[in-house]
Amino acid sequence: MDVHASPAELPELQEFLGAFQVGFRRPEGRKALERDTIGLLTEVPNKNCDTLAQAVPGTSEQRLQEFRTNMQWDEDDLNRQRVQKMVAEVRRGEGVLRFDDTGFAKQGQTSVGVARQYSGTLGKVGNCQVAVTCCYSDAQATWPVAVCVSLPQRWADDPERRRQARVPAEVGFHTKPEMALALLDQARVWGVPHRWIVADADYGDNPHLLAGLEARQERYVVAVRADVGVRLRNTTASWVWRADALLETVPRWQWRTIRWRRGTKGWRRQKFVAVRCWRMTRDGQRLEGWLLGERAPEGSPRNGNISGVMCRPRLPSKSWPVWRIGGMRSSRFMKRRRGSWAGTSTKGACGRGFIGMR
Repeated sequence: MDVHASPAELPELQEFLGAFQVGFRRPEGRKALERDTIGLLTEVPNKNCDTLAQAVPGTSEQRLQEFRTNMQWDEDDLNRQRVQKMVAEVRRGEGVLRFDDTGFAKQGQTSVGVARQYSGTLGKVGNCQVAVTCCYSDAQATWPVAVCVSLPQRWADDPERRRQARVPAEVGFHTKPEMALALLDQARVWGVPHRWIVADADYGDNPHLLAGLEARQERYVVAVRADVGVRLRNTTASWVWRADALLETVPRWQWRTIRWRRGTKGWRRQKFVAVRCWRMTRDGQRLEGWLLGERAPEGSPRNGNISGVMCRPRLPSKSWPVWRIGGMRSSRFMKRRRGSWAGTSTKGACGRGFIGMR
């Protein structure tokens, strides 16, 4: 294997690491951190202790394994320092917090939380770990706030497996929406500025997550699946619509083409519509909000594909654009929010729509 790493300490890396106070209990901790970080910056494809020891001078597999497995430091405090450093660089604080989950393919059975489960990264069920992520995103940058590895039920109920993997006793099974709310609470404690919460349909269809966002008075825009039940707000009709069926009834002339960002092939643009409605939750509650629909413009390969979103913003008429049933009289909201949705997966949703609440 070719050695990619420098045997000497890099001044730029030392400057970066020097910004953090890592409370190692042993003096060799900082040296091990520097060598391990150097290894992670190399182009070695599989960055385990064995391959990094071959690529990084001045360390060994045993030292790296000891550092990653037994070296003790306060990782929560270190993560807090990192987030505070990133928050200090946020200029306007008009970004969103994005919740999603990602999978890490694994071959073995001993890594914490590894199991045969669905992974969006793999696009199928496979042997992997799954983690719930919280990221801050605005027009200038996207960066991770926090991440939490999901512990499947079979792991939580297996004391011997937990002992071998050193899973703390206080760590148990939690659903992904529960983990997302916990990450949100952590972001709020750390003072991460945000104006909205965005998530895909795996979270948007969960009533407990939405109830948690409501209790925290968070504005949110979340994807919903096509069969979510909605009821028109300003009508006396009592029946419940499927979101996709309701959007199909909106006349073509009421859809508005919105453009939000110039790309290599010109402006990014889609057709949108907003419908004031009630969302019917699984426990029979009604949430007042907006069903936002998206349709590809004429001539697009996606022409005719409709997306849906739900939201319950109490939009003051003086500070927010005025909407009308089945259409919109202003596109400012869609221009600002559509850019924030970029990168949010809505597979299985009603096209690519979202529900923005509060």
